[in-house]
Amino acid sequence: MTITIKNEAEIAGMRIAGRLASEVLDLLTPHVKAGVTTEAIDKIAHDHIVHEQGGVPAPLNYAPPGYTPYPKSICTSINHQVCHGIPNDRPLKNGDIVNIDVTVIKDGWHGDTSRMFIVGEGSIAARRLVQITYDAMWKGIVKVRPGVRLGDIGSAIQVFTEGNGFSVVREFCGHGIGARFHEDPQVLHYGKAGTLDELKAGMTFTIEPMINAGKRDIREAGDGWTIVTRDRSLSAQWEHTVLVTETGYEVMTLSAGSPPPPAFVAA
Repeated sequence: MTITIKNEAEIAGMRIAGRLASEVLDLLTPHVKAGVTTEAIDKIAHDHIVHEQGGVPAPLNYAPPGYTPYPKSICTSINHQVCHGIPNDRPLKNGDIVNIDVTVIKDGWHGDTSRMFIVGEGSIAARRLVQITYDAMWKGIVKVRPGVRLGDIGSAIQVFTEGNGFSVVREFCGHGIGARFHEDPQVLHYGKAGTLDELKAGMTFTIEPMINAGKRDIREAGDGWTIVTRDRSLSAQWEHTVLVTETGYEVMTLSAGSPPPPAFVAA
């Protein structure tokens, strides 16, 4: 495993890409409402990234080995879809929950972030899942500092999530990021404290837990990309790109519209 350590100039480039990705989510927020299609949301994101930000939407035509090229510029995963949902012409309905995942390439650097949105009111159960998943991401983020191990992040997320009656998807994880979309290390959202790689200043990676209301089992839908819960229970995900600093962490995917961290972060 080769984990890249970024220097100050590279970190500065990643800060810009991260902020731009988060600003796309700010732009999309008022459009996530009943009657709007995810295809329309994808077009807004694509045009803004390309024409306003001068960037590249990383998912568009992304094709890891064994996959057909991804056909859209963002991922939109609705209700029981866990991740990699492809935008389409189905209008959003009141009560839907949707994850929008944005990765912007700017001057060669990737910024990767996702947020959950609740269309209209949303059920109490859906709102609780979305909030617990957000808190779970931050339980992992606050562990980040030099000398900590990746297993400490995964353990914190798993213990918190399962303690609240939800399950953690195991097959997908966070990842190193920088000049490439996916780099080492893999950042598991479950595991044993004190295990796996030690964090060092200059590492950059995503923390992006996928949390299910039911069992953790998943399957691939027929389009070759979309992942769904096997029991059709709701699934939620939040994602930030994080830098390991000399004394702790810096979240690189923040913008004016980013939801505030949970109260326990400041404490």
